Amino acid sequence: MIPFAELAATSVPPADRRETYGSDALQFGELRMPAKSGKHPVIVLIHGGCWRSAYTLAHVGPAAAALARAGYVVWVPEYRRVGDAGGGWPGTFEDIAAAVDYVRTLATRFSAIDSSRVILVGHSAGGQLALWAASRSRRGTAAGLDVSSRPPLAVSGVVSLAGITDMAAYGAATGGCNSAVAALMDGTPADMPQRYRAVNPIDRLPLGVPVYLVHGAADPIVPVALSEQYATRARAAGDRVEISRVERAGHFDVVAPQATAWAAVVAAIHAIAAP
Repeated sequence: MIPFAELAATSVPPADRRETYGSDALQFGELRMPAKSGKHPVIVLIHGGCWRSAYTLAHVGPAAAALARAGYVVWVPEYRRVGDAGGGWPGTFEDIAAAVDYVRTLATRFSAIDSSRVILVGHSAGGQLALWAASRSRRGTAAGLDVSSRPPLAVSGVVSLAGITDMAAYGAATGGCNSAVAALMDGTPADMPQRYRAVNPIDRLPLGVPVYLVHGAADPIVPVALSEQYATRARAAGDRVEISRVERAGHFDVVAPQATAWAAVVAAIHAIAAP
C-alpha cells in the first residue's frame, strides 16, 4: 500500500497556471493542460484530507499531472477547510460549488476546455464533495449556502476515489478522520439534521449521471463498505453505478499513479469521457 508520506514526497512539474475563482486567499486552483491541441474533457479533481486545513491540494499533484498526460484538462481547486477562516459549514461547500462552476469561466479563456464534458473526481473527503457538487443539478443547493444564482454546471459523471459517501455513518465511527465530520458540520446528524440531508451523498440520490466508485479493499481510513452501500442505494434509485474494489490497495493507492490501483481510476474516467 502507498503511504501518504510517499505520495506527498512525489516530485511533479508545476501546474501550467494558477487561477483564482474568488477573493479569499484559498479560493484558487491549479490548471493543467494536455499536450495535444484541440478541445478536451475537463476533470475537476477535488482533494481530500478529512476536510481539514492540514492537508492541501499538493498531494494530488501526481494524479493531476498523470491525468493531464492522459489527455485531460485538469482543474484542482483549493478550498477553505476546517481550521481555515471561513472553512467548514458553510464556506467549504460554497467554495466547492464556486470552483466547479468556475469551469464555465475557464472555458471562455482557454480554448482547450470543453465545458460540456466535465467529470468530477474526488478522493476521500473530496469524494463526498464531488458527489455533493454533482447532486446540485437535480437535488438543488442547501438553504443557507451563499452560491451563484446561475444553474449549477452540468457534469458528465463522478468518480469517487475512496470517497466518504455517508457522512453520518462515517462520523459515528471511531477514528481521527471520522471526528472531522462533526467539526465540518458544526454538530452531529442529531444536532444538524437538515445540513446533513443537504450534503450527505447517500441522502442525495439519484444523481442522474454515471458514478464510478474506486476503493481499496484494504483501506484503513475509509472502509470499502461505504462505497458498496452507496452503490446498492444508488442503483436502487435508478443511477448507473460501477464499483471497482481493488484488492490489497489502501487509502492513497487510488491517487498514486505508481500504484496498481491507478489503472482502475483511469479506466473509470475514460468510461465517462468516452461517450
